[in-house]
Amino acid sequence: MKSFWKKGEPFIWLTGGALSLTLLMAAALIIVVLVNGLGVFWPSRVATATLHDGGAVMGEVVRSEPVYEGEGDRLQLKVGNRDLYGLDFRWVNKTDIAAIAYADDTVVLERMEYGNFYGRLVGLSPEALATTKAKDPWQQLRQAHEHVMQQKKKLDAIDDKLMAASNRMESSQRKEKLLLYKGRSLSDPEIVLLKQQQAALQEDFHTLLQQQSEQSARLRVYTASFTDVAGTERVMPLVDLVRFYKPNSMSAFSKVRYYMVRLAELLCGSPRESNTEGGLFPAIFGTVMLIFVMSLFSFPLGVLAAIYLREYAREGLVVRLVRIAVNNLAGIPSIVYGIFGLAFFVYGIGGSIDRMFFPEQLPTPTFGTGGILWASLTLSLLTVPVVIVATEEALGAIPNGVREGSLALGATKFQTLTRILLPMASPGIMTGLILAMARAAGEVAPLMITGVVKIAPALPVDGTFPFLHLDRKFMHLGFHIYDIGFQSPNVEAAKPMVFVTTLLLVLIVLVMSSVAIYLRNKMKKRYTYGTF
Repeated sequence: MKSFWKKGEPFIWLTGGALSLTLLMAAALIIVVLVNGLGVFWPSRVATATLHDGGAVMGEVVRSEPVYEGEGDRLQLKVGNRDLYGLDFRWVNKTDIAAIAYADDTVVLERMEYGNFYGRLVGLSPEALATTKAKDPWQQLRQAHEHVMQQKKKLDAIDDKLMAASNRMESSQRKEKLLLYKGRSLSDPEIVLLKQQQAALQEDFHTLLQQQSEQSARLRVYTASFTDVAGTERVMPLVDLVRFYKPNSMSAFSKVRYYMVRLAELLCGSPRESNTEGGLFPAIFGTVMLIFVMSLFSFPLGVLAAIYLREYAREGLVVRLVRIAVNNLAGIPSIVYGIFGLAFFVYGIGGSIDRMFFPEQLPTPTFGTGGILWASLTLSLLTVPVVIVATEEALGAIPNGVREGSLALGATKFQTLTRILLPMASPGIMTGLILAMARAAGEVAPLMITGVVKIAPALPVDGTFPFLHLDRKFMHLGFHIYDIGFQSPNVEAAKPMVFVTTLLLVLIVLVMSSVAIYLRNKMKKRYTYGTF
């Protein structure tokens, strides 16, 4: 028995068991997210439940659960029609249901506001009917909606022109403020010319606003009438409908096509309905860009610090204190980094940049407010200890004989470092980068006070000079999960989007980590000690 414990086999089994348990917990987490996230966009059938009291309820059956012992079960139905009922879900006891049917003419409408509408099509307005030659009411609705969507492109073009005019107006006002700050008078010819340009831009802006209002009014005359399960009629402008379908009569191919359309909207579209509907492209873009910019700062800084500590610094009290500090920094709560980033980067450096380069804009801040640059630098400080520790461990694992052999052959210390040590340590360095990216992708607390917002009107990268706008605020998938999961006015309705966003964030981390792992494995095969 003593020899059994001396061999260490119990500890090996305990270690293996702990690893297996950790993997099972991670797998269970991913399975839960997959089960709840992948089925969100699948078009579920809509049930019409007739009650014993003569009433009726229409909606998607979400789940079933027991009420009390011996009292049967109850069903939760997503009834939608928030503008009529004021709620999205309703519980109905099975004992109160006389019959459940799945009518083929049941229609689901996805709207720009108030969530889904469940009901039946009544008819179209004369203006909408004039745009179609079909006889079937459903085909009339489809063709009229397609016509309205084509006309809506003109409205979108006007919106783009309004945005461009607003940007030109802002640029002209900046130039005017700069000239006034430099001591120019209002009668200065250059300022007078800018005033004339602003007047012309203001006139164009009001003209575009009028065109936008007129085009919007023209589109809203194309309407369709629907009734809910109680017979309440609702007239809706077709321009407010995102899409519509009959889930109870859809074929498997139609459901797959609908699923792919919703998936494409998720990846490429913009959010709507307080971020609980629509796409996540701005949040995806902000997350990826944040990780990329963060890596540009933390990776070189961490590697250089580790190289100095391991290869150049003399062992002593100072170096030991630095290593202790680095290890302790890795355990500091992320919100502390956020407070530091707000004080040092935003108010300190950003405020100094505004006073030096944008004094004419004050008190309105340019860089002295949250932005993706300051958020990236804050996360760089948070993740750089991970890179330092991983790089130091990788360099320390290389035998001293390799260094001594290189120096004995006439190589300098710098040549030994760049041509021998760093290539051999590159797999370990990449491991540090992987851990840094994975941690940065999931952080939310520091971002909430250094630049992330619920809705970002513009991306940090666009076609406006200078094209890269690191001072802009941005959206992030992690904050998006927090926002719709805890700050949404209708948390139950937002729950599906929480799982979808979580799944998307996990996939982004897995993809970026997989690419880094692939590069690490290639480096490992090429530079592992023993192949030289």
